[in-house]
Amino acid sequence: MAEGISVKKESDLISWYNQVVIKSEMADFSAVKGFAVYRPYGYEIWERSVAYLDSKFKSIGVKNAYFPLLIPESILSKEKEHIAGFNPEVAWVTIGGDTELDERLAIRPTSETIMYDSYSKWIKSYRDLPLLINQWNTMVRWETKETRLFLRGREVLWQEGHCVFKTEKEADKNARDILDFYKQFLEEMLAVPVLAGKKSQGEKFAGAVTTYTVEAILSNNFMSQAATSHYLGQNFSKSFDIKFLDEKNELQYPFQTSWGISMRSIGIMLLVHGDDKGLVLSPHVAPYQCVIIPIIKEERDKVLEYCSQIESKLKEIGVRVLLDSREEYSPGWKLNEYDLKGVPLKIQIGKRELDTKNLSLKTRINNVQSVIPFSEIDNVKEKLEEIHKSMLESVRADGKKRIKEESSKDNFVKALKESLYIAKASWCGTPECEEKIKNETGATSRLIPLEDEELINEKCIFCGNKAKINAYFAKSY
Repeated sequence: MAEGISVKKESDLISWYNQVVIKSEMADFSAVKGFAVYRPYGYEIWERSVAYLDSKFKSIGVKNAYFPLLIPESILSKEKEHIAGFNPEVAWVTIGGDTELDERLAIRPTSETIMYDSYSKWIKSYRDLPLLINQWNTMVRWETKETRLFLRGREVLWQEGHCVFKTEKEADKNARDILDFYKQFLEEMLAVPVLAGKKSQGEKFAGAVTTYTVEAILSNNFMSQAATSHYLGQNFSKSFDIKFLDEKNELQYPFQTSWGISMRSIGIMLLVHGDDKGLVLSPHVAPYQCVIIPIIKEERDKVLEYCSQIESKLKEIGVRVLLDSREEYSPGWKLNEYDLKGVPLKIQIGKRELDTKNLSLKTRINNVQSVIPFSEIDNVKEKLEEIHKSMLESVRADGKKRIKEESSKDNFVKALKESLYIAKASWCGTPECEEKIKNETGATSRLIPLEDEELINEKCIFCGNKAKINAYFAKSY
């Protein structure tokens, strides 16, 4: 195990983050610039995330499929706004073996185009709808910004759902329902509270009518997009000539959605919960929910036997547990190691616990210590639920303190430039105004509330024109 974290989270969030991810053995850099290696400890968290979300998607009838990694340029370019949004980041294959290809093939930046080419063949009648398909795959976008493990990379592990409906109402409901699933996942599995809303016209997905988003609040007053769900209207069905005969035997263009979440969500969890000791993992996704650390000063065999009994009982009641019986490392060293790796609960067992048939517990958050008898070992599961709830509520309370309604342009600009707080303000909502805000402050609108709200002010916080909406503004990763 590597040495501890040498950078304080509060003083340099990104340097701290990089150390935590590497030293905790979550991920590593690869020989290919911008591409990550996800180590078993980090990948297992993704596996648990996949299992949760896959079950949610299937509960509403979504089926998994797989489409090609490579997309012909002629297909990728069918939806003009879409390709314009992705073209700067597309990686191309131009040679196969020693043969130059007749047409460039894009390495999947997202799958709308290749999937919708198939949809145009499959959908003929209203009886073929709704079509609900998801894929778990990777996508490649040739990021020119600095890449960061989990948060931003050139290859991303994610899922992308692409659904087709007869009506606008059905499609928009699907986009919102999926956004609810994402919010539930982030809060119920990762203990990351998020704000749900819509993206501005300037920030929405290329080709979408409406982009819905969930955003997390970070400790440096940045916000981070955790997942998005897009209502596409008929933009793609018209571009790809997807039509169906309705009940009146008339041809119609269907309405579509696309939605996705990636390993970025795990990076956000690490940013939100980690501290100067290292990771702090939610018990719901942690590879090990608790670790048993023997304190062997005397009666070695009996202490280890008692530890094994505890391990067996915890496994029996469904707790993911690790018994660390290595003798080449001291108990203190192990305690620091599992703090760095974010294990939610540590159980220390020595002669005293052996004699009293107790368990000495210590939580990763707040270092809360307690003692329970072996006869009440089932309470460990309850303790893990308490840890998750505490993590969630603590971050939610902290996030509320970081948001301030703003009416002064000068304060607004200063707050965004210096990341003093997340500013909620009334705004005109135009891409032109947003571009000026971004150029002056480095911040963008992160989300617009889902439901109509009373305006904070009648005039736009920045340009002074008539305000139309309230919006949250912050810098982001």
